[in-house]
Amino acid sequence: MAESYYKVIDGKKYKRALLEAVEEAVKGAGDGRISQGDAEKLIKLVKDGDAYTDVEKDTVKYVREKFKWTDSADEWFRTEIRKWAATKSAGKDEKKEEKKD
Repeated sequence: MAESYYKVIDGKKYKRALLEAVEEAVKGAGDGRISQGDAEKLIKLVKDGDAYTDVEKDTVKYVREKFKWTDSADEWFRTEIRKWAATKSAGKDEKKEEKKD
């Protein structure tokens, strides 16, 4: 049986691939924090579907709250998420405007 796309924690759905990547990143060598290199891998997982879904938003929030990040990785990741999410929101707004015409 294939693993689900989601992992449920306390009744809430999260993106399994993103959680597993974070868990892998913090368990190896190092101090248990998410590094810049780890953050770059994580952003690719967030962007893989070319949409910033509610499940991905919840997963990113969960990861940011539950795991430790290096300062540079945290700042970089937040900046990249904001930039990318803004392009997704802009695209939705443009599509809504097109439908009104």
